[in-house]
Amino acid sequence: MVAHRFVVGQSVRLSDRRGLSSKAAETYRVTRTLPARDNSPQYRIRSDAESYERVAKEDILEAAEEAHARDPSAIH
Repeated sequence: MVAHRFVVGQSVRLSDRRGLSSKAAETYRVTRTLPARDNSPQYRIRSDAESYERVAKEDILEAAEEAHARDPSAIH
């Protein structure tokens, strides 16, 4: 069994936004952990900007805090 890296309630971002509309949310909240698929844990994620949840594999997610720290344009 593969351990989940993210926990319910944690803020995450999609590391690969190819194929998403430009209006797709930037930040999501993990609402539920799901069993692994192709040896990668899965999650249900939701944004307040969307009326539905998405399912995403762990290998395309990153913690929102990590993504923010790597973005040099996000200087306060």
